[in-house]
Amino acid sequence: MGGVHATARIAARADGRGGTSLPVLESDGPLALRRTRGTGAEARVLLVGAMSGPLGGDRFAVEADVGDGARLRVGSAAATIALPGQTKDDARYDVRLSVADGGELHWLPEPLISAKGSDLTVATRVALDAGARLVLREEQVLGRTGEEPGRLGSRLVVRIAGRVVLDQELACGPGAPGGWDGPAVLAGHRAVGQLVIVRPEFAQRPAESAMLAEGACVMPLAGPAALVTAVAPDGLRLRRALDEALTELDIR
Repeated sequence: MGGVHATARIAARADGRGGTSLPVLESDGPLALRRTRGTGAEARVLLVGAMSGPLGGDRFAVEADVGDGARLRVGSAAATIALPGQTKDDARYDVRLSVADGGELHWLPEPLISAKGSDLTVATRVALDAGARLVLREEQVLGRTGEEPGRLGSRLVVRIAGRVVLDQELACGPGAPGGWDGPAVLAGHRAVGQLVIVRPEFAQRPAESAMLAEGACVMPLAGPAALVTAVAPDGLRLRRALDEALTELDIR
């Protein structure tokens, strides 16, 4: 099978002085990792795409492991654009995250844009210990301005102390099951996103189900976690809705 195969890896550990060290910061091929200035105990990493893609046939993966007492915030320098490749093979992007008791991870990449003719499957798997903290944002935009989308499949699985609290899939674009653009799913919108928020204190004071903004709602999960889901006409309004949700939930 053709295409580029690349895996980038991050490990964050408490440095014993009230901060966070990064003993592993391993870039690979088009996946370039750059440490940026952090604040307080938090280390910050930026994922910089060194090439276009993912293209058809590419296999990308990013792994992050956060230890006890470490705090890590990961973002990206720009949106990821799924593009058609020279072959008809699909592309795959895997994200694997783990956070130990007392660790905290903010996973806040820029949107994924599904360009016309692309075929991408994204899988995000998160494993958290019972006392871990997480803020995870996913944003998907179907097509660039005035463009039909490619095929996009995504799966998000979150486990806390070995227990699955969220396992959901979404398929959009050509070849997706019928109804993906209907009133029960996207209802004609072209941007969809979600936040997964895990806080140990949710075990005693769960988040309440509520509408947060137009097209956005919060739902408690079966664990110390909450899920915010939003749809919007475009990526800008989607980001605004998710940012408002974080403010409403008092998550920093």
